[in-house]
Amino acid sequence: MDKKPEETKQINSNGMKEHSIWKRRAVFLIIASFAMGVLGGIFGANLMNGNLSLDNLGTSGNKTYQVTEQSGVIDVVKKVSPAVVSITSEGSIQGLFGNVQKTQSAGTGFIVNPNGLIVTNKHVVSDQNASYTVFTSDGKKYKAQIKAQDPLNDLAFIKIDAKNLPVVELGNSDNLQVGQTVVAIGNALGQYQNTVTTGVVSGIGREIAAGNSSGSSQESLDNVIQTDAAINPGNSGGPLTNIGGQVIGINTAIDQQGQLIGFAIPINMIKKQITSVETTGKIVRPVLGVRYIPITKDLAASNDLKSDKGALVYGGNDLAVVPGSAAANAGVKEGDIILKMGNDEIDQNHNITDLLQKYNPGDKVTLTILRDGKQLKLDVLLGKSS
Repeated sequence: MDKKPEETKQINSNGMKEHSIWKRRAVFLIIASFAMGVLGGIFGANLMNGNLSLDNLGTSGNKTYQVTEQSGVIDVVKKVSPAVVSITSEGSIQGLFGNVQKTQSAGTGFIVNPNGLIVTNKHVVSDQNASYTVFTSDGKKYKAQIKAQDPLNDLAFIKIDAKNLPVVELGNSDNLQVGQTVVAIGNALGQYQNTVTTGVVSGIGREIAAGNSSGSSQESLDNVIQTDAAINPGNSGGPLTNIGGQVIGINTAIDQQGQLIGFAIPINMIKKQITSVETTGKIVRPVLGVRYIPITKDLAASNDLKSDKGALVYGGNDLAVVPGSAAANAGVKEGDIILKMGNDEIDQNHNITDLLQKYNPGDKVTLTILRDGKQLKLDVLLGKSS
């Protein structure tokens, strides 16, 4: 039976609607495929260029997120490494039977003046008769001369004949906080130039007795920075930086009985020495002229001292007050307790050596002294190291 006209019209109308829907769907699929192709191309290009990593993609709920690495450590290395140098030495020693044996050692330093002035540890260049060679980060090789050595700290300056060298930026070690990130750069084991290790400030204000590997020399270092950034033999003299790439310490020692216990000299302790060497060619520092023992509560209790802080002027087997020194001229005596230098109290966090760094030779400073249970003030005209 033939269909009614109304039914035919309805079927044709539905067919046209369905055809229109499929047409719109096809257009949508074409557009979506094109868009996905473009996005896929962009993603692939970035992945090939290293801008994206599959490891950096993840999901959180229904959201997709991308983690972009912005490593401060990488920025530190790029900023500081060009001014870090490797230092090698060649010397000779005479054996028991008169034979001469050659010696070699290696350390690290960093450039503080574009004309070739380099800071390192004193024990890196301790042999005055050895010859020293500096290798810069760009592979150049220079002969180096010892410019100055600090009699009080494990600090030395060497000089190479070069111009327009990259230099480090010096930070402020007085603002260090335990737990903040630090980066150490150095010539690890004397053969891996510009090795980078990271860690945190583990402690500040440490006192250590540092010696060389043979045990032939040893000195006491005050107020040093403790870090867990790995410091290996050969790293000595290299920079310890904050995450901003500013040098806040000089890597100087490790505790061989522990793991990841290294020490660095605070950079603020040597800023004046840098200026001194640049202007005079030698290290000139203010000198008081006393030997002393930092007072603790236990020391005060066991020796019936009248103060549980300060510095007890005491020489042991040596003279407590150096004859002709600034302290001697001002009337300081053995047994005195120095409570203050200027307005600064002397305590476990502020010793005489540290406080002296605020002054220059020839400055007048007032010492607050405890003698026989009474306080008195002595004006001292600071001397200078020879």
